[in-house]
Amino acid sequence: MVSTQIDWAPDTTGALPAQGPVAPSSRIEGIDVLRGLALFGVLAINIVFEFRVSIFEQFLPPAGTIPAIDRALSDVLAAAIELKALALFSFLFGVGLAIQFDRLINNPRRLTLLIRRLVVLLGIGAAHLFLLWNGDILVEYAMAGLVVLPFLFGPRWLTLLVAAASLVLFLTMPLLPPVVFPSHFWIFEHIAEATRAYSDGGFLDVLAFRVREIPAFFPLHVLIFPRTIALFLFGVLAWRSGILQRASEHKSLLFSIAMGGVLFGGALTVVAQERDLFGWPSLGRAHEVMVERRLGGVVLAAGYAASIVGLASVPAGQRMLAWAAPVGRMALTNYLGQSLILGWIFYGYGFGLFGKLSVSTAFTIGVVVYAMQAAISAWWLGRYRYGPVEWLWRSLMYGSRQPMVQT
Repeated sequence: MVSTQIDWAPDTTGALPAQGPVAPSSRIEGIDVLRGLALFGVLAINIVFEFRVSIFEQFLPPAGTIPAIDRALSDVLAAAIELKALALFSFLFGVGLAIQFDRLINNPRRLTLLIRRLVVLLGIGAAHLFLLWNGDILVEYAMAGLVVLPFLFGPRWLTLLVAAASLVLFLTMPLLPPVVFPSHFWIFEHIAEATRAYSDGGFLDVLAFRVREIPAFFPLHVLIFPRTIALFLFGVLAWRSGILQRASEHKSLLFSIAMGGVLFGGALTVVAQERDLFGWPSLGRAHEVMVERRLGGVVLAAGYAASIVGLASVPAGQRMLAWAAPVGRMALTNYLGQSLILGWIFYGYGFGLFGKLSVSTAFTIGVVVYAMQAAISAWWLGRYRYGPVEWLWRSLMYGSRQPMVQT
């Protein structure tokens, strides 16, 4: 999962720069750091739950005996990271839209450029979806961005109202008529077929199965789409509030949000997990658990965001977290690169390890991949202005070749 590349931040005078790259000194470090750390969460979830095995396996009871370390690691990832990292990216995507909107305020082609930016992202996402991995989130982000775009022209109260309504819809969806979802029998059959196709098939075999599998992902996107819209809009509001631009002046507020978000969101998540683990006899109770889990995830993600931005606003925190900023500046390149690398590791045209690794082993591989990306990102941005895919995205948005080499 990925957010937009935020390629502008206000300089010390507050003036809006003309089209062009942004000097690292004028970027908002906390946003880059937050995106870079969120990318690790996305990688951890994707490699454990979606590349290692079929994504649909999580909807069935565990089969056989699972080693204690794998069970503990899965529980920690599910409680602390799963969907929270994606929520952070959704929030940051909204921040990115607001930044681009403000940056182009004096450009008569502002709406055209913003639409083109999202359409280009849609194309990149479609290529990713079909050629690399059908767990892609870029297509959904591009479509959600087109929905949110008109609200950038409206007043803040309207943005807040729509954000709140979208969040309420997301939280209450478990109480509404259910989205049509595959049966357990279909999931059992599909997991077996996926294991054969992904672990033993060549590139064309994997491609054919991936394309056939895409419609089954549609209910998952429907269930998450209202949250995506809500978090995009909350990202817009966060940017326009000025807190992100002047985080050092709002440290008390940020750390208060961080403490409340982590404690309250964490408590909701743990309670929901415990109730789900021990089971409840009534459907109403099951719906309550789902609502608690959804609310807990959003609140916990808010706590994470405030914690990281707050830490990055103080000197000690900057020194501690600075290594993650280059990863965040190249988030789109790194996100696509992860799919390329993990496909080669798990699919039959590479090592064919799909369905063959434990949770702990897959997670360790993810840590190694992320460490490599952090090192490569720092090296690359010491020489070039953008990541390669960010450069392509920007060039297609403006319709002209953008400067790439650092001067």
